[in-house]
Amino acid sequence: MIERYSPPAIRAVWSDQHRFELWLRIEILACEAWASLGRIPASALPKIRKATFDAAKIAEAEERVGHDVIAFLTVVNDSIGQPEARYVHLGMTSQDLNDTAMAVQLRESARIIDADLTTVRDAAAELAVRHRRTLMAGRTHGVVAEPITFGFKVAGWVAELDRSRARLQRAADDVAVGRVSGAVGTHATIDPKVEEHVCKELGLTPDTVSTQVVARDRHAAYMSALASVAGTLERIATEIRHLQRSEVGEAFEPFGKEQKGSSAMPHKRNPVLTERVCGLARVVRGHLVTALEKTALWHERDISHSSAERIIFPDACAAVDYMAQEMAKVLGGLEVRPERMLRNLQFAGGVVFSQRVLLALVDSGMSREDAYLVVQKSAMRAMAEDGPGFRTMLEKDEEVMKRIGSRMEEVFDPWTGLEHTDLAYDRLGLGAKAK
Repeated sequence: MIERYSPPAIRAVWSDQHRFELWLRIEILACEAWASLGRIPASALPKIRKATFDAAKIAEAEERVGHDVIAFLTVVNDSIGQPEARYVHLGMTSQDLNDTAMAVQLRESARIIDADLTTVRDAAAELAVRHRRTLMAGRTHGVVAEPITFGFKVAGWVAELDRSRARLQRAADDVAVGRVSGAVGTHATIDPKVEEHVCKELGLTPDTVSTQVVARDRHAAYMSALASVAGTLERIATEIRHLQRSEVGEAFEPFGKEQKGSSAMPHKRNPVLTERVCGLARVVRGHLVTALEKTALWHERDISHSSAERIIFPDACAAVDYMAQEMAKVLGGLEVRPERMLRNLQFAGGVVFSQRVLLALVDSGMSREDAYLVVQKSAMRAMAEDGPGFRTMLEKDEEVMKRIGSRMEEVFDPWTGLEHTDLAYDRLGLGAKAK
């Protein structure tokens, strides 16, 4: 991922420096376990624990030997010296380092992402409570439907954020497995107790059964969770983009005092933050396809997954965390316009109340088919003409007024039917009673 979309904390997790630090940590832990088993002398541990490396020197060595782990071991062993260096990587294979270290990186990334998602969730919850009584038109298919509140809409975002965070946590737990089991996973050259010690110290669980690699279904599930998080953030961003349209004008992402929207059109206030989030969501979904494609490896392992993983996991983790940070800014500074929401609620003279008129006519004894035709005719005319509006048209209909004239105020009261929206707040633990 380019630096523009890579938050520093995630970038540090996936840096070569941190990867080599984890590799060295694994090697030292393995030596400690071997010493406790009497396989290597405990007297070798002090020098092994003081091992160092220089990432630039590892890169230079890799250019010569064409293998990153061998290059790493060459530089580390030089810092240790003989005879102690010969105990490093005893009975191990490259993937004992790669897979175990990547499990730590994925878990670390999930924690960083979750912290930023929590900020998004908190901002959404605050919006939901603050706008619990802010009326607006609900929309289906992009067309006004029935009254809701903006807070109720945002409560749905809170619930989805909770689900996405839970999915990511489950996936992070599932991928938090290590393997220090040798060339084809049989522990032929390394005692299982070494694996147990390494994994315990790193906070991982030994993989149930590994070949030369941890099976990649775990990693695909992790990427799926990231794609789900990205989809949640995209859904919220897409909604805000629609609400910011000139014709709607109900909610706007933050816009700095010196910010410019267009190099050509000074009036432009473009939803660039939310558009950016939507664009990056597509990138993450693309990486999910790659993650699924690399679950099938030849026999006990081939290397076709490795090159893809060097790209997709750092990129996806960075993109999702960046998206979370952007959405935290958006929701934290969202400009909500209740007056515009109320005006749009009365579009075409109140067509959002068409179902209530329909039901009132049915209650009066009119057949549903006849009532539907009466209401639909007035609603379509109201939306098509610059006329008196939906309610006014109905009030001019003698049959309608004879049947429900005394109920018109109730039927066109936007709060009628919204008394149950507090249930969403109760279920989310946000409190139900508005002042």
